[in-house]
Amino acid sequence: MNCYRIPFFAALLVAALTITTACTNKPEERRTPGDLIDDNALEFVIAKEIRASDEGFASAHLVITVYDGLVLLLGEVASASLREKATEVTESLYKVDPDRVYNYLTVQGPISMLARTNDGYLSGKVKARLLVAAEVPAGKVKVVTENGVVYLMGKISRSDGELVVAEVQKSFGVKKIVKVFDYLSEPPP
Repeated sequence: MNCYRIPFFAALLVAALTITTACTNKPEERRTPGDLIDDNALEFVIAKEIRASDEGFASAHLVITVYDGLVLLLGEVASASLREKATEVTESLYKVDPDRVYNYLTVQGPISMLARTNDGYLSGKVKARLLVAAEVPAGKVKVVTENGVVYLMGKISRSDGELVVAEVQKSFGVKKIVKVFDYLSEPPP
């Protein structure tokens, strides 16, 4: 009987976080399930096309993140030419706006599994902090961490972006914060 408690509480926690996230957004600004599916499909296509473009990507660690048309390329590649090729391939794709591609690939060997695990933990910690912060629009921001650097993505006003960054700065273990925001005009007072 005890073996059912953990999955039940995990499902309850996920449901509570989902409801909390839904309550933090204005209904007219919420992303639809179709938006999420489009972003995930584009992430898959970009990663597939980059890997197919050159054999050098076989040993690379790539993290592709798409959020409302913003494309973030993270990870480690073996050379500067592979870094540039990843940008070229991404920008050449049909659904990608070249002005909204952000390449933060580093030229080095892949980071360890321990570092990747720590990145996942740090992302979770930052997301939890954003969810419980009263004035922060957590549902409008996607958090991605790579090698201790926290990347914040989303369509957000400058003032809301400052609130998000101020809250993320309170998280222990963050080496650096990179904003990949598509700034919206400020709402009237």
